[in-house]
Amino acid sequence: MLATVNRILLAVAGAVLMAAGIVLLTGAWPLHGRHAPLLSEATRNRYWHAEGWWWWAVPAALAVGVLLALWWLLSQLRRPRLQAVVVDTGDGEFATLRGRALEEAVAAEAGALYGVAGCRVALRGRRGSPALRVALELEPHAVPADALAAVAGPVLAHARTSAGLPELPAEARLKVTSHRARRVT
Repeated sequence: MLATVNRILLAVAGAVLMAAGIVLLTGAWPLHGRHAPLLSEATRNRYWHAEGWWWWAVPAALAVGVLLALWWLLSQLRRPRLQAVVVDTGDGEFATLRGRALEEAVAAEAGALYGVAGCRVALRGRRGSPALRVALELEPHAVPADALAAVAGPVLAHARTSAGLPELPAEARLKVTSHRARRVT
């Protein structure tokens, strides 16, 4: 929800700034008349008469700022999760496996392991070379090495064979659930 609001606010701010820039650059803004420049030659000469490089540096800096703003806008619109994985069917054809289906299958299998209270999985990377990010929430009595070995062994092996991938790199993050100590009375 917050990402959607972020994108909407960013788009509105960008549209307002772009409209203001277009209005100022076209001279439609009633500053000194329609055909008058934004800064008169007397004003330019008074402040920057000796600096000839200044009028080349200002547009260059503004262009760099615009390019950075566009890069940030495009990075806001990019999806962080992989939507589908290309699977070789063995007969020369390819099929697509939904990324959410693979995430849910890995999360269900990892969540059923002993000592795992919860599991979240995100599929990242490219369609031909996906990677998993697994976040395990362990119960207080769980052994982290055992849980990690179970995820790295059978869980990822099942995911690789079901998706027909020769390798499926994964990053695991472990977190222990907080619990309150029992009171003895």
